[in-house]
Amino acid sequence: MKLKEGFVTHQIQNTQVMIATGDAAKHFNGLVRSNETSAFIVDCLKSETTEEAVIDRLLEEYNVPREVAAKDVHDVIEKLKSIDALSDTIPNEK
Repeated sequence: MKLKEGFVTHQIQNTQVMIATGDAAKHFNGLVRSNETSAFIVDCLKSETTEEAVIDRLLEEYNVPREVAAKDVHDVIEKLKSIDALSDTIPNEK
């Protein structure tokens, strides 16, 4: 999965904001504000990845139990899916 083209992020102090531009704005015309953890997850989703890979990266960055990281990643992914911000492509296995 990957953040769809047209969803743009910008960092303002400790908050990341995301808006939809171009064709993406036809489906979502709001603003998404993310805290540090959510912003990290969104940044991971800027390139092709899997939910498990994002969980692993989150665990490398933060000292939290795997269950907590998995729930955080899942919640952010579900929110992004609800605004049609994620592609459903599967990364190539190499």
